[in-house]
Amino acid sequence: MNKADKIWLDGKLVNWDDAKVHVLTHALHYGVGVFEGIRAYKTSDGRSAVFRLREHLQRLYDSAHVVLMEIPYPIERLQEACIETLKVNRQPEGYIRPLAFYGYGNLGVGAVNPVQVTIATWPWGAYLSEEGLKKGIRAKVSSFTRMHVNVNMVRAKISGQYVNSFLANREAVMSGYDEAILLDTEGYVAEGSGENLYIVKNGTLFTPSLSSPVLAGITRDSVLKIAKDQGVPIVEQKFTRDTMYLADELFMTGTAAELTPVREVDNRRVGSGQPGPVTKKLQETFFRTVHGEEQRYREWLTYY
Repeated sequence: MNKADKIWLDGKLVNWDDAKVHVLTHALHYGVGVFEGIRAYKTSDGRSAVFRLREHLQRLYDSAHVVLMEIPYPIERLQEACIETLKVNRQPEGYIRPLAFYGYGNLGVGAVNPVQVTIATWPWGAYLSEEGLKKGIRAKVSSFTRMHVNVNMVRAKISGQYVNSFLANREAVMSGYDEAILLDTEGYVAEGSGENLYIVKNGTLFTPSLSSPVLAGITRDSVLKIAKDQGVPIVEQKFTRDTMYLADELFMTGTAAELTPVREVDNRRVGSGQPGPVTKKLQETFFRTVHGEEQRYREWLTYY
């Protein structure tokens, strides 16, 4: 990780190396924290902009609501703090990580301690590699299952739930793949370890619906709107692993992953083994959007 100068912690900018918590912090033991991943981009006119900042922060507050946590700042203050942290770190683009968590106090599963909030920003390139963005990645269906909707809260980005993602990703990477694909408890395709997933078949875009145990991704919402505007037929429904094997195209989206094609799953070539025409067009429009080159989506950008 490339260090920045400052991190916003509980209302103050502190030096990167001084952003510390106690080892008995509740979230460190029980995983009760909520977080977001947000990106800022340098736009084509030389300015910088954060992509869908308000929507990401609203999801942070929604996640906190799900776990009965009260974030001790209004959403406007955290929006200002994200921009403030980027500016003080002199970052025209980068990754933004807001995190709210139960801090130090009592220890025990049901302890309710003061809520701490931090925002870190740093430079972060292509999550699944630049080559992956261009040529596609290799994925593996995981032996780990995406948790049942009554086991994890699928609308929330809760820190502790990502142990499931960590194990799936590590298994895939240690087996020589780039990323994992998790099935739900019924055996249908759910998502990647940190990405929503889509297939294209005969020109139609398919993705698991939000009735499935998948995160309601901000990038997911953006790409579906772009696809609809481009006249791509969209079907949100469950599909099986072998349906994925037989897809013409396959790709993943997420703040970190952006829009990354998948060229192979479980040693089976997807389509031609190259990013397909629908994937490439959506990817091109997405990157034009985050760089301020698509007028119809300018409302998604918060300039700073």
